[in-house]
Amino acid sequence: MQFQSKVVLVTGGSSGLGFAIAEAFVSQGADLIITGRRQPQLDEAASRLGGNVSAVRTDISDPASLGELFKHIGAVHGRIDVLIANAGMGEIEPLGAITEAGFDRVFATNVKGTTFTVQRALPLMSEGSSVVIIGSTSSINPGPGMSVYGATKAALRALVKSWILDIKGSGVRINLLSPGPVDTPSLRAVLGENAPQVIDLLNEKSTLGRIGQAHEIGQAALFLASEASSYVNGAELFADGGASQV
Repeated sequence: MQFQSKVVLVTGGSSGLGFAIAEAFVSQGADLIITGRRQPQLDEAASRLGGNVSAVRTDISDPASLGELFKHIGAVHGRIDVLIANAGMGEIEPLGAITEAGFDRVFATNVKGTTFTVQRALPLMSEGSSVVIIGSTSSINPGPGMSVYGATKAALRALVKSWILDIKGSGVRINLLSPGPVDTPSLRAVLGENAPQVIDLLNEKSTLGRIGQAHEIGQAALFLASEASSYVNGAELFADGGASQV
């Protein structure tokens, strides 16, 4: 699980799980590119990460923005060894209150954006390269108000199963990493004043007795991207303390 001088792209790498994943790759010597929609947060993240890190402002739901990203990577690095397609979003909208605008935003980022991120990255990838797409246990157990978000993550599963056939023989692997609840500031912000009680309930659902820590998702991403998983392709790894398995 060494990535010395490997070119690694982490979309949505300026905060939360994306930042933790970026941290894991930097610790293993990667030449890292992180993206996000807000330049100040990107710059701060790059400074905190240290190492050989560049930050490129990108909105993956915008084809022109994606085009500029991959043009930059091609000119500077000439290749991508690992793509972590992490950028995504979610909105809580229960049935009866789902808005067309909200539906379009979530699908445009999580499904359309991920699709064209992978498609544009492939010409820069070669045999031995790896794609890890960040899904979610919400794809099988979305919970109240999360139907649209869960549907986008379920769509990623279907895409991966088809894509490994589309690129058969290329030597590029595509796998899905689906975290369960992870104790991050963004999760606690979404839960608001109910955060302690909800996290207690989530701890009880886990067969390990706790929810995840962000660095643990980073380690799982390292595994799926590395030679340690060289014969793993088209798989979905649930990193959720066993909650989805019982």
